[in-house]
Amino acid sequence: MIDFSLSPQQQIVREVAHQIAQTVLRPGSLQWDQQHRIPDEVLLQLSMLRGGFTQGEVPEEVGGEGEGVGAVPDRRHRSQANRIAVLGAEELAWGDASVLLSLPGPGLGGPPVRSMGTPEQRRRFFSVFQQPGLHYGAYALTEPGAGSDVAGIQTRCRKQGRYYLLSGRKCYITNGARADWVVVFATVDPALGRAGHRAFVVERGTPGFSVGKIERKMGLRASETAELIFEEARVPEENLLGGEEYYRGKEGFVGAMQTFDSTRPMVAAVGLGIARAAWEAARDFVRDHYLLSRPLPRYAQLAAQLAQDRRLLDAARLLCWRAAWMADEGLPNSKEASMAKAYAARVALRICAHAVDILGAHGLQTSQLVEKWYRDIKVFDIFEGTGQIQRIVISRRILREPPSF
Repeated sequence: MIDFSLSPQQQIVREVAHQIAQTVLRPGSLQWDQQHRIPDEVLLQLSMLRGGFTQGEVPEEVGGEGEGVGAVPDRRHRSQANRIAVLGAEELAWGDASVLLSLPGPGLGGPPVRSMGTPEQRRRFFSVFQQPGLHYGAYALTEPGAGSDVAGIQTRCRKQGRYYLLSGRKCYITNGARADWVVVFATVDPALGRAGHRAFVVERGTPGFSVGKIERKMGLRASETAELIFEEARVPEENLLGGEEYYRGKEGFVGAMQTFDSTRPMVAAVGLGIARAAWEAARDFVRDHYLLSRPLPRYAQLAAQLAQDRRLLDAARLLCWRAAWMADEGLPNSKEASMAKAYAARVALRICAHAVDILGAHGLQTSQLVEKWYRDIKVFDIFEGTGQIQRIVISRRILREPPSF
């Protein structure tokens, strides 16, 4: 049977994350959104959260806390990394999702380095996060013509002596401009499809590598989203994740997809944190402005709407928890991760829209957090794989499954 109780460590993470969200993130949220940035001093104060809420994003061999999101669990002890990440993500997003995306650390670049990199590569690239100051990793897969269709990436790589030359553009890269290094997916030949994919760690200052425009976005304005440009960027061969032998089959594409299996439940939980904040605002507004005991159809409809949205919120959370639990157990979870992401994103968008409807004119004012949450939530049905792509992944997986009860 399934146990939904939280371990003492998980409960502590949840409580601490909520306290930080309530006392630090929520009070500054509107100001940071309007300024399109989060002060460095705030990020420095929060820099310890990355490791704490993902149970050690930096490996033990470079002074970290051990396993993190995307790590293969050791069967001698059960991993909690993905569940802790999901719990912490929801609470921090309840305060401000932009801050969560902006916390220093490996970010989405961490899982592929963990799962695909050699021991030497893991030590080298993770060691930067043990140094003082703000340090970031990033993950560059999306291109102007290849977002959902990952197999269609056009950024090229070719070998020249002891270097690979990368040419192409990546877009919508979180923390891309300030990253110390970026995991970049390229292809030796687009005609090879998935078999041609290679993953490189491109370090800041690499000749031929530059930052393009910083996006001005509808939502999550305080977080950084950048364009990255590669013009025959000279990447040392030792920065090819896993080395040449790793790519004899389709491992490059598999590595990219395995990253999503770990991160999609966490991204779904971020959306749920925003949705929960909006739902609570709508509930409190109804409590303060309506006497629901009065027999008016409008009041009954409001109560029913809040009840339905709460059911949807709880159901989406359980999908996230299941996918994270499977990742911690080392079980294949591509279908479950996509279910969590697809369902949570649509539910969160619906709940935020209902909150704006319930607050009416108050919900449209830029001085209100509900208006910000409504802008923030839309992207959660787009990045980390669109809702349409998630439904394709789910349908393919269930059609391959053997008959079951």
